[in-house]
Amino acid sequence: MSKNAVQRPSGRGRFITFEGGEGTGKSTQIKKLADRLKAARMRILVTREPGGSPGAEIMRHLVLSGMGKLLGPEAETLLFAAARDDHVRTVIQPALNQGAWVLCDRFADSTRAYQGSLGSVPIGLINAMQRVTIGDLKPDLTIILDLPVEIGLQRAAVRRGTGAPDRFESEQLSFHHGLREAYRKIAAEEPKRCVLIDANSDPDTVADRVWTALRERLLPATASVISA
Repeated sequence: MSKNAVQRPSGRGRFITFEGGEGTGKSTQIKKLADRLKAARMRILVTREPGGSPGAEIMRHLVLSGMGKLLGPEAETLLFAAARDDHVRTVIQPALNQGAWVLCDRFADSTRAYQGSLGSVPIGLINAMQRVTIGDLKPDLTIILDLPVEIGLQRAAVRRGTGAPDRFESEQLSFHHGLREAYRKIAAEEPKRCVLIDANSDPDTVADRVWTALRERLLPATASVISA
């Protein structure tokens, strides 16, 4: 079987999330994986957090503008929870029920890393909001892109050009180092769901690593084989 062969599962779709610090290449890698799966005739939905639905996009503007930070970490966490609730109910869950593969740029792990580990929001509060907003929904696979902080921030600066850094890009260097460690900890604590991918390579090499992880974790041996 070629490395591009895909085994088509039936029934419920698959939920794949991408996580990582600023500038790690999440959007690039989601696009590359989506293109690969589309070429294999899979139904794909690409979305993002915060955002992904009309209501959640309003919350995204509030958060990235810095409004949430002014209100404090608990209030910011509530904004994320409200956005996620709308996103899951109106976009993610319906797509999964229809058999689509959902590729999401950030999900609940971002709340655990940004507001939990770095914002010191109690894990009990985060868990309670998660039960309300997403229930039993968990990603089938979480790709955590790992990159040295300085390289990631340089990439983020190039990406935004002359624009101002957003709420999180403008944080101190120590914040971003802590963020990287928070994601590494999540990957270590949930190895069955999470894969830590070295993102310090050219995009195509990283995409091959993502593809290998997906094939190893998600594609059942009994499904029919198609070629990408």
